[in-house]
Amino acid sequence: MKIAYKIILPIVLIVVLGFSKYPIDGYERTGISRLLPIAKMLADSIDYNRIPVGAYKRVSEIKLNLLGRKNDSLSTLLQEDEELSEKMRRLFPGSGYSATVMDISNPDSLRYMGYRENVGYQPGSVGKLAVLVALFDQLAKLCPEDFEQRMVILRNRKVASDIWGTGDHHTVPVYDAKKEDVTRRRVVAKDTFSLFEWADHMVSVSNNGAASVVYREALLMAGLGEDYLTLTEDGANKFFEETPRDSLTDLANEIVNEPLRVLGITEDEWRLGGFFTRGPGKYVGRKGGSIGTPVGLMKFLVQLEQGNVIDEASSLEMKRLMYLTDRRIRYAHSSRLDSAAVYFKSGSFYKCDRNKNPNCGDYAGNVFNYMNSVIIVEHPDDAKYIVCLMTNVLNKNSAGAHMYLASAIDEIMH
Repeated sequence: MKIAYKIILPIVLIVVLGFSKYPIDGYERTGISRLLPIAKMLADSIDYNRIPVGAYKRVSEIKLNLLGRKNDSLSTLLQEDEELSEKMRRLFPGSGYSATVMDISNPDSLRYMGYRENVGYQPGSVGKLAVLVALFDQLAKLCPEDFEQRMVILRNRKVASDIWGTGDHHTVPVYDAKKEDVTRRRVVAKDTFSLFEWADHMVSVSNNGAASVVYREALLMAGLGEDYLTLTEDGANKFFEETPRDSLTDLANEIVNEPLRVLGITEDEWRLGGFFTRGPGKYVGRKGGSIGTPVGLMKFLVQLEQGNVIDEASSLEMKRLMYLTDRRIRYAHSSRLDSAAVYFKSGSFYKCDRNKNPNCGDYAGNVFNYMNSVIIVEHPDDAKYIVCLMTNVLNKNSAGAHMYLASAIDEIMH
Protein backbone atom coordinates (compact mmCIF):
# COMPACT_ATOMS: atom_id res chain seq x y z
CA MET A 1 0.00 0.00 0.00
CA LYS A 2 1.73 3.17 -1.21
CA ILE A 3 -0.06 6.45 -0.73
CA ALA A 4 1.57 9.83 -1.28
CA TYR A 5 0.51 12.78 0.80
CA LYS A 6 1.78 16.00 2.28
CA ILE A 7 1.15 17.81 5.52
CA ILE A 8 0.71 21.47 4.55
CA LEU A 9 0.45 23.73 7.56
CA PRO A 10 1.27 27.28 6.45
CA ILE A 11 -0.59 29.14 9.15
CA VAL A 12 -1.99 26.53 11.54
CA LEU A 13 0.63 24.56 13.44
CA ILE A 14 0.73 22.02 16.19
CA VAL A 15 4.16 22.72 17.64
CA VAL A 16 6.39 20.54 19.77
CA LEU A 17 10.09 20.61 20.58
CA GLY A 18 12.52 17.74 20.94
CA PHE A 19 13.22 16.18 24.29
CA SER A 20 13.47 12.65 25.61
CA LYS A 21 11.80 10.62 28.30
CA TYR A 22 11.94 7.25 30.08
CA PRO A 23 14.60 6.51 32.73
CA ILE A 24 18.02 6.12 31.15
CA ASP A 25 18.60 2.68 32.70
CA GLY A 26 15.45 1.38 31.00
CA TYR A 27 16.93 -0.27 27.90
CA GLU A 28 16.85 -3.85 29.21
CA ARG A 29 13.28 -3.42 30.33
CA THR A 30 11.92 -1.72 27.24
CA GLY A 31 14.29 -2.24 24.32
CA ILE A 32 14.09 1.50 23.59
CA SER A 33 17.38 1.68 21.72
CA ARG A 34 18.12 5.41 22.15
CA LEU A 35 18.73 4.71 25.86
CA LEU A 36 21.60 2.32 25.18
CA PRO A 37 24.47 4.76 24.41
CA ILE A 38 23.59 6.97 27.40
CA ALA A 39 23.53 3.96 29.71
CA LYS A 40 26.91 2.84 28.32
CA MET A 41 28.43 6.26 28.89
CA LEU A 42 27.30 6.28 32.49
CA ALA A 43 28.48 2.70 33.02
CA ASP A 44 31.91 3.72 31.71
CA SER A 45 31.95 6.78 34.02
CA ILE A 46 31.90 9.15 31.05
CA ASP A 47 30.47 12.56 31.88
CA TYR A 48 27.03 13.15 30.44
CA ASN A 49 26.08 16.75 31.12
CA ARG A 50 23.12 17.16 28.76
CA ILE A 51 20.54 16.60 31.48
CA PRO A 52 19.98 18.18 34.91
CA VAL A 53 20.44 16.34 38.19
CA GLY A 54 16.74 15.53 38.46
CA ALA A 55 16.80 13.47 35.26
CA TYR A 56 18.92 10.60 36.60
CA LYS A 57 16.27 8.59 38.43
CA ARG A 58 16.36 4.87 37.77
CA VAL A 59 13.34 2.82 36.72
CA SER A 60 13.02 1.37 40.22
CA GLU A 61 12.99 4.83 41.80
CA ILE A 62 9.87 6.02 40.02
CA LYS A 63 6.84 5.48 42.23
CA LEU A 64 3.17 6.39 42.29
CA ASN A 65 2.51 8.94 45.02
CA LEU A 66 -1.15 8.41 45.88
CA LEU A 67 -1.52 4.64 46.17
CA GLY A 68 -2.66 5.13 49.76
CA ARG A 69 -5.59 7.19 48.44
CA LYS A 70 -6.41 4.68 45.70
CA ASN A 71 -10.05 4.28 46.72
CA ASP A 72 -10.79 7.96 47.27
CA SER A 73 -13.06 9.69 44.77
CA LEU A 74 -12.13 12.73 42.72
CA SER A 75 -14.77 14.76 44.55
CA THR A 76 -12.95 13.96 47.78
CA LEU A 77 -9.49 14.74 46.42
CA LEU A 78 -10.23 17.88 44.40
CA GLN A 79 -11.34 20.03 47.30
CA GLU A 80 -10.36 23.69 46.99
CA ASP A 81 -7.80 24.82 49.56
CA GLU A 82 -8.53 28.48 50.28
CA GLU A 83 -5.04 29.35 51.48
CA LEU A 84 -3.36 27.79 48.44
CA SER A 85 -5.92 29.38 46.10
CA GLU A 86 -5.30 32.84 47.53
CA LYS A 87 -1.56 32.54 46.92
CA MET A 88 -1.82 30.98 43.48
CA ARG A 89 -4.50 33.20 41.98
CA ARG A 90 -2.22 36.22 42.34
CA LEU A 91 0.21 34.68 39.84
CA PHE A 92 -2.10 34.54 36.84
CA PRO A 93 -2.56 37.68 34.72
CA GLY A 94 -6.21 36.97 33.95
CA SER A 95 -7.94 36.14 30.69
CA GLY A 96 -5.95 33.75 28.56
CA TYR A 97 -4.68 31.71 31.53
CA SER A 98 -6.20 28.66 33.22
CA ALA A 99 -4.61 26.27 35.70
CA THR A 100 -5.00 23.63 38.33
CA VAL A 101 -2.42 22.90 41.04
CA MET A 102 -2.33 20.08 43.59
CA ASP A 103 0.17 19.65 46.41
CA ILE A 104 0.69 15.89 46.89
CA SER A 105 3.68 16.12 49.26
CA ASN A 106 1.58 14.68 52.07
CA PRO A 107 -0.96 12.24 50.63
CA ASP A 108 -3.03 12.49 53.82
CA SER A 109 -3.30 16.26 53.50
CA LEU A 110 -3.69 17.19 49.83
CA ARG A 111 -4.09 20.82 48.76
CA TYR A 112 -5.82 21.75 45.51
CA MET A 113 -6.69 24.93 43.67
CA GLY A 114 -8.20 25.82 40.32
CA TYR A 115 -8.12 29.02 38.30
CA ARG A 116 -10.59 29.18 35.37
CA GLU A 117 -10.09 25.43 35.43
CA ASN A 118 -13.18 24.56 33.39
CA VAL A 119 -12.26 26.72 30.39
CA GLY A 120 -11.65 24.62 27.27
CA TYR A 121 -8.50 24.88 25.15
CA GLN A 122 -7.21 23.07 22.07
CA PRO A 123 -4.92 20.59 23.85
CA GLY A 124 -2.40 20.20 21.01
CA SER A 125 0.21 17.56 21.74
CA VAL A 126 -0.94 17.13 25.33
CA GLY A 127 -3.75 15.16 23.72
CA LYS A 128 -1.25 12.43 22.86
CA LEU A 129 -1.58 11.28 26.45
CA ALA A 130 -5.07 10.09 25.48
CA VAL A 131 -3.48 7.91 22.78
CA LEU A 132 -1.09 6.53 25.40
CA VAL A 133 -4.04 5.63 27.62
CA ALA A 134 -5.79 3.99 24.66
CA LEU A 135 -2.70 1.86 23.98
CA PHE A 136 -2.47 0.58 27.55
CA ASP A 137 -6.24 0.09 27.73
CA GLN A 138 -6.20 -2.14 24.64
CA LEU A 139 -3.16 -4.05 25.89
CA ALA A 140 -5.06 -4.72 29.13
CA LYS A 141 -8.01 -6.05 27.15
CA LEU A 142 -5.69 -8.36 25.16
CA CYS A 143 -3.85 -9.65 28.24
CA PRO A 144 -6.07 -8.90 31.24
CA GLU A 145 -4.24 -11.15 33.69
CA ASP A 146 -0.64 -10.74 32.57
CA PHE A 147 1.07 -7.35 32.56
CA GLU A 148 4.42 -8.86 31.60
CA GLN A 149 2.85 -10.24 28.45
CA ARG A 150 1.74 -6.70 27.63
CA MET A 151 5.37 -5.61 28.05
CA VAL A 152 6.46 -8.41 25.68
CA ILE A 153 4.08 -7.04 23.04
CA LEU A 154 5.43 -3.51 23.53
CA ARG A 155 9.05 -4.70 23.23
CA ASN A 156 8.70 -7.28 20.48
CA ARG A 157 5.96 -5.98 18.22
CA LYS A 158 7.75 -4.34 15.27
CA VAL A 159 5.70 -1.82 13.33
CA ALA A 160 6.61 -0.26 9.99
CA SER A 161 5.93 3.42 9.47
CA ASP A 162 4.55 3.35 5.91
CA ILE A 163 2.17 6.32 5.51
CA TRP A 164 1.21 6.42 9.18
CA GLY A 165 4.52 7.60 10.62
CA THR A 166 5.60 10.07 7.95
CA GLY A 167 4.71 13.69 7.32
CA ASP A 168 5.96 15.31 10.53
CA HIS A 169 8.96 17.63 10.30
CA HIS A 170 9.90 16.91 13.91
CA THR A 171 12.72 14.42 14.28
CA VAL A 172 13.04 11.22 16.28
CA PRO A 173 16.16 9.69 17.84
CA VAL A 174 17.47 6.74 15.82
CA TYR A 175 20.14 4.43 17.21
CA ASP A 176 22.99 3.35 14.92
CA ALA A 177 24.33 0.05 16.29
CA LYS A 178 27.55 0.24 14.25
CA LYS A 179 28.46 3.70 15.49
CA GLU A 180 26.86 3.11 18.89
CA ASP A 181 25.37 6.55 18.60
CA VAL A 182 22.00 8.24 18.25
CA THR A 183 21.13 10.62 15.44
CA ARG A 184 17.98 12.66 15.03
CA ARG A 185 16.08 12.71 11.76
CA ARG A 186 12.61 12.66 10.32
CA VAL A 187 10.72 9.38 10.08
CA VAL A 188 10.71 7.80 6.63
CA ALA A 189 8.22 5.25 5.31
CA LYS A 190 10.64 2.31 5.59
CA ASP A 191 11.42 2.92 9.28
CA THR A 192 10.48 0.12 11.62
CA PHE A 193 10.45 0.51 15.40
CA SER A 194 9.07 -1.54 18.25
CA LEU A 195 5.72 -0.49 19.63
CA PHE A 196 7.53 0.67 22.78
CA GLU A 197 9.82 2.88 20.69
CA TRP A 198 6.89 4.35 18.77
CA ALA A 199 5.22 5.15 22.10
CA ASP A 200 8.47 6.74 23.29
CA HIS A 201 8.71 8.82 20.10
CA MET A 202 5.11 9.92 20.63
CA VAL A 203 5.51 11.02 24.24
CA SER A 204 9.15 12.09 24.32
CA VAL A 205 9.79 14.09 21.15
CA SER A 206 6.02 14.35 20.60
CA ASN A 207 6.30 13.16 17.01
CA ASN A 208 2.92 13.37 15.28
CA GLY A 209 3.62 10.43 12.99
CA ALA A 210 4.52 8.26 15.97
CA ALA A 211 1.23 9.21 17.58
CA SER A 212 -0.57 8.07 14.44
CA VAL A 213 1.27 4.73 14.48
CA VAL A 214 0.46 4.11 18.15
CA TYR A 215 -3.16 5.16 17.58
CA ARG A 216 -3.31 2.79 14.60
CA GLU A 217 -2.03 -0.14 16.68
CA ALA A 218 -4.56 0.53 19.45
CA LEU A 219 -7.27 0.61 16.78
CA LEU A 220 -6.08 -2.70 15.36
CA MET A 221 -6.11 -4.27 18.83
CA ALA A 222 -9.68 -3.08 19.37
CA GLY A 223 -10.85 -4.22 15.94
CA LEU A 224 -9.13 -7.60 15.82
CA GLY A 225 -8.84 -8.73 19.43
CA GLU A 226 -6.57 -11.76 19.91
CA ASP A 227 -5.95 -11.93 16.15
CA TYR A 228 -3.75 -8.87 16.64
CA LEU A 229 -1.13 -11.08 18.30
CA THR A 230 -0.39 -12.84 15.00
CA LEU A 231 -1.16 -9.90 12.71
CA THR A 232 1.03 -9.25 9.68
CA GLU A 233 1.47 -5.92 7.94
CA ASP A 234 -0.56 -7.22 5.00
CA GLY A 235 -3.29 -8.25 7.41
CA ALA A 236 -3.32 -4.79 8.97
CA ASN A 237 -3.59 -3.17 5.55
CA LYS A 238 -6.44 -5.49 4.64
CA PHE A 239 -8.29 -4.56 7.84
CA PHE A 240 -8.19 -0.87 7.00
CA GLU A 241 -9.04 -1.36 3.34
CA GLU A 242 -12.02 -3.62 4.02
CA THR A 243 -13.56 -1.99 7.11
CA PRO A 244 -16.06 0.82 6.36
CA ARG A 245 -14.66 4.28 7.06
CA ASP A 246 -17.54 5.31 9.32
CA SER A 247 -17.08 2.17 11.43
CA LEU A 248 -13.36 2.87 11.82
CA THR A 249 -14.09 6.50 12.71
CA ASP A 250 -16.53 5.49 15.44
CA LEU A 251 -14.16 2.87 16.83
CA ALA A 252 -11.17 5.23 16.77
CA ASN A 253 -13.16 7.87 18.63
CA GLU A 254 -14.33 5.34 21.19
CA ILE A 255 -10.96 3.83 22.07
CA VAL A 256 -9.30 7.17 22.90
CA ASN A 257 -12.25 8.75 24.69
CA GLU A 258 -14.06 5.97 26.54
CA PRO A 259 -11.11 5.30 28.92
CA LEU A 260 -11.27 9.00 29.91
CA ARG A 261 -14.99 8.71 30.64
CA VAL A 262 -14.28 5.67 32.84
CA LEU A 263 -11.99 7.98 34.84
CA GLY A 264 -14.83 10.45 35.39
CA ILE A 265 -13.41 12.95 32.87
CA THR A 266 -16.32 14.41 30.92
CA GLU A 267 -16.47 15.04 27.18
CA ASP A 268 -16.19 18.78 27.80
CA GLU A 269 -13.19 18.34 30.10
CA TRP A 270 -10.98 16.33 27.74
CA ARG A 271 -11.57 14.61 24.45
CA LEU A 272 -9.59 13.76 21.33
CA GLY A 273 -11.17 14.16 17.92
CA GLY A 274 -8.82 12.08 15.77
CA PHE A 275 -5.35 11.37 14.42
CA PHE A 276 -2.50 13.87 14.55
CA THR A 277 -1.58 13.61 10.87
CA ARG A 278 -3.61 13.74 7.68
CA GLY A 279 -2.50 10.47 6.08
CA PRO A 280 -4.86 8.24 8.12
CA GLY A 281 -7.78 10.34 6.83
CA LYS A 282 -8.16 7.97 3.91
CA TYR A 283 -9.40 5.32 6.34
CA VAL A 284 -10.44 7.13 9.53
CA GLY A 285 -12.31 10.42 9.90
CA ARG A 286 -12.35 12.95 12.70
CA LYS A 287 -15.24 13.21 15.12
CA GLY A 288 -16.23 15.64 17.85
CA GLY A 289 -13.12 17.83 17.83
CA SER A 290 -10.45 18.02 20.53
CA ILE A 291 -10.63 19.96 23.78
CA GLY A 292 -8.78 20.01 27.07
CA THR A 293 -9.27 21.75 30.40
CA PRO A 294 -6.95 22.04 33.39
CA VAL A 295 -9.46 20.19 35.56
CA GLY A 296 -9.78 17.33 33.07
CA LEU A 297 -6.03 16.89 32.84
CA MET A 298 -5.68 17.13 36.62
CA LYS A 299 -8.25 14.36 37.00
CA PHE A 300 -6.07 12.21 34.76
CA LEU A 301 -2.78 12.89 36.56
CA VAL A 302 -4.29 12.44 40.04
CA GLN A 303 -5.69 9.05 39.05
CA LEU A 304 -2.38 8.14 37.43
CA GLU A 305 -0.76 8.73 40.84
CA GLN A 306 -3.52 6.65 42.45
CA GLY A 307 -2.74 3.78 40.09
CA ASN A 308 -6.27 3.93 38.70
CA VAL A 309 -5.56 4.65 35.02
CA ILE A 310 -6.29 1.16 33.62
CA ASP A 311 -4.50 -0.50 36.56
CA GLU A 312 -1.57 0.13 38.88
CA ALA A 313 1.10 -1.42 36.63
CA SER A 314 -0.14 0.49 33.57
CA SER A 315 -0.27 3.76 35.51
CA LEU A 316 3.33 3.31 36.62
CA GLU A 317 4.54 2.46 33.12
CA MET A 318 2.81 5.51 31.66
CA LYS A 319 4.42 7.68 34.33
CA ARG A 320 7.83 6.27 33.37
CA LEU A 321 7.16 7.20 29.75
CA MET A 322 6.46 10.76 30.90
CA TYR A 323 9.73 11.05 32.86
CA LEU A 324 11.87 13.75 31.27
CA THR A 325 15.51 12.71 30.74
CA ASP A 326 16.81 15.30 28.31
CA ARG A 327 16.88 19.07 27.89
CA ARG A 328 13.90 20.80 29.40
CA ILE A 329 11.70 23.32 27.62
CA ARG A 330 8.98 25.82 28.40
CA TYR A 331 7.53 25.24 31.89
CA ALA A 332 10.10 22.55 32.73
CA HIS A 333 13.01 24.84 31.78
CA SER A 334 12.82 26.74 35.08
CA SER A 335 16.15 26.40 36.90
CA ARG A 336 14.24 25.90 40.15
CA LEU A 337 13.29 22.46 38.84
CA ASP A 338 16.82 21.31 37.95
CA SER A 339 17.16 19.03 40.96
CA ALA A 340 13.60 17.76 40.68
CA ALA A 341 12.30 14.80 38.75
CA VAL A 342 9.68 16.01 36.28
CA TYR A 343 7.04 14.07 34.38
CA PHE A 344 6.06 16.41 31.60
CA LYS A 345 4.01 16.89 28.46
CA SER A 346 3.83 20.11 26.51
CA GLY A 347 2.26 21.18 23.27
CA SER A 348 1.33 24.22 21.21
CA PHE A 349 -1.27 24.95 18.58
CA TYR A 350 -1.48 28.32 16.89
CA LYS A 351 -2.87 30.11 13.85
CA CYS A 352 -1.62 33.22 12.10
CA ASP A 353 -3.65 35.57 9.91
CA ARG A 354 -0.99 37.00 7.60
CA ASN A 355 -3.39 39.68 6.38
CA LYS A 356 -3.51 41.15 9.85
CA ASN A 357 0.19 40.70 10.50
CA PRO A 358 2.56 39.45 7.77
CA ASN A 359 5.23 38.96 10.44
CA CYS A 360 3.12 36.78 12.73
CA GLY A 361 5.74 34.52 14.32
CA ASP A 362 6.14 30.97 15.53
CA TYR A 363 4.30 30.27 18.80
CA ALA A 364 2.76 33.76 18.55
CA GLY A 365 -0.48 33.26 16.66
CA ASN A 366 -2.84 36.20 16.27
CA VAL A 367 -6.00 34.12 15.69
CA PHE A 368 -5.34 31.62 18.49
CA ASN A 369 -2.15 30.75 20.29
CA TYR A 370 -2.50 27.78 22.63
CA MET A 371 0.37 26.61 24.81
CA ASN A 372 -0.15 23.85 27.36
CA SER A 373 2.04 22.33 30.05
CA VAL A 374 1.16 19.43 32.34
CA ILE A 375 3.74 18.35 34.87
CA ILE A 376 4.36 16.31 38.00
CA VAL A 377 7.26 17.72 40.03
CA GLU A 378 9.12 15.67 42.65
CA HIS A 379 11.86 17.42 44.62
CA PRO A 380 14.53 15.43 46.52
CA ASP A 381 13.17 16.73 49.85
CA ASP A 382 9.78 15.11 49.09
CA ALA A 383 7.99 18.28 48.02
CA LYS A 384 5.71 17.01 45.26
CA TYR A 385 2.99 18.65 43.25
CA ILE A 386 1.04 18.59 39.97
CA VAL A 387 0.37 21.54 37.67
CA CYS A 388 -1.85 21.73 34.58
CA LEU A 389 -1.38 25.10 32.86
CA MET A 390 -3.20 26.08 29.66
CA THR A 391 -2.88 29.46 27.96
CA ASN A 392 -4.15 31.29 24.90
CA VAL A 393 -2.28 34.61 24.75
CA LEU A 394 -2.25 36.16 21.28
CA ASN A 395 0.80 37.63 19.53
CA LYS A 396 3.24 36.34 22.14
CA ASN A 397 5.43 33.28 22.57
CA SER A 398 4.25 32.09 25.98
CA ALA A 399 7.24 29.81 26.66
CA GLY A 400 8.86 32.47 28.84
CA ALA A 401 5.61 33.08 30.70
CA HIS A 402 5.27 29.34 31.39
CA MET A 403 8.84 29.22 32.72
CA TYR A 404 8.23 32.26 34.91
CA LEU A 405 5.05 30.71 36.32
CA ALA A 406 6.94 27.46 36.96
CA SER A 407 9.42 29.36 39.15
CA ALA A 408 6.69 31.32 40.93
CA ILE A 409 4.55 28.24 41.59
CA ASP A 410 7.57 26.27 42.78
CA GLU A 411 8.46 29.03 45.22
CA ILE A 412 5.05 28.65 46.81
CA MET A 413 5.04 24.83 46.70
CA HIS A 414 8.63 24.19 47.72
